[in-house]
Amino acid sequence: MKITKVLCAPGRTGFYFDDQRAIKQGADHDGMAYIGKPVTPGFSAIRQAGEAISVMLVLEDGQIAWGDCAAVQYSGAGGRDPLFLSEDFIPFIMEHIAPVLTGAEVNAFRPLAEKIDHMEVNGKRLHTAIRYGVTQAILDAAAKSNKKLMAEIIAEEYHTSGVFKEIPIFCQSGDDRYNNVDKMIVKGASAMPHALINHVETKLGKNGEILQEYCRWMKNRILELRPSESYAPIIHIDVYGTIGAAFGNDNYEAQATYIESLVKIMAPFKLRIEGPMDVEDREKQMIALKSLREEVDRRGIAVELVADEWCNTYEDIKYFADNKAGHMIQIKSPDLGGINNIVESVLYCKKVGIGAYQGGSCNETDRTAQVCVHLALATGADQMLCKPGMGVDEGYTITYNEMERIIALAGRKRA
Repeated sequence: MKITKVLCAPGRTGFYFDDQRAIKQGADHDGMAYIGKPVTPGFSAIRQAGEAISVMLVLEDGQIAWGDCAAVQYSGAGGRDPLFLSEDFIPFIMEHIAPVLTGAEVNAFRPLAEKIDHMEVNGKRLHTAIRYGVTQAILDAAAKSNKKLMAEIIAEEYHTSGVFKEIPIFCQSGDDRYNNVDKMIVKGASAMPHALINHVETKLGKNGEILQEYCRWMKNRILELRPSESYAPIIHIDVYGTIGAAFGNDNYEAQATYIESLVKIMAPFKLRIEGPMDVEDREKQMIALKSLREEVDRRGIAVELVADEWCNTYEDIKYFADNKAGHMIQIKSPDLGGINNIVESVLYCKKVGIGAYQGGSCNETDRTAQVCVHLALATGADQMLCKPGMGVDEGYTITYNEMERIIALAGRKRA
């Protein structure tokens, strides 16, 4: 099956582009906006509308395959590619990528996906968002060409079991961290709440007291609202480096002691802490996470540390995983470029015995979420993100329903 035409359409994402550096420097909220000037290049405001590009491939039998190019909320931070705006990149895609795709065979996924993922224009690799969306479309095209599910194509080409089972879905609250926890409990979310703890003074507390109080409330709320006594969600909190900022990025004993206080508050629920520190450098970040992991393990603290910042590419993920920089790696899907790298990353983490959290961003789309569910089920990821958006209901509907459809459709062949 060949591609006969490439089309692009501008789109909106499920959240916003936020200038992380400006927020960390203390930008104040004004409703849903932020007050002040952006500091990261490319931003026209600290918060601006998230943008996407739908790339549609017309196949020779008339079927349409598509994927969405999208970038993370905190674009341009933590070593990531710059802001992704549709008006800049639709012409680029049509000029440089459409000619490569037109006439290409899509009976398989990997050959064309890897070609696009490694493609260069004027000596530079394509923006991660472009590689992300175009390879989604290629996977969809391969699935349609073979009359199979996208998950089945991945399972066959990467030699996984092809038996698809439910995977824990991790919901994120955004700043509405109280109302959204209620939604997560009622819906039975497997992991929660993310909580967006991205500012020391207002969300963590100078001595960590604000987050401690939030954890006390959350534990009591779960016990109060949970549908049954068997419901025991994983508590996964992203602190955006604020623990390190409050207690010292290299003061691993103090960080571990504080984290231990959270473990005790949340017991008997399992606790994960994502991004405890951010030292603004890849190698230093790996060393810091490894050192903190060694400290909490030495002390027998029942927490899992999750790597995120500065762990963006497949090479980064291997580097952090090989050095056991944390107990789990967030495989932040838009940051990896081609979705072939997501597959390889999950499989590599499983191979070396570190947790594989197939994550992403609130700033994605319904299409990216659907495709990522296929990848997670095919590779057996340990956890996947509920996306897009921060409202819980919408992202959970998209993610959960796609997972159950895949399981049911794949199961029909074995029935």
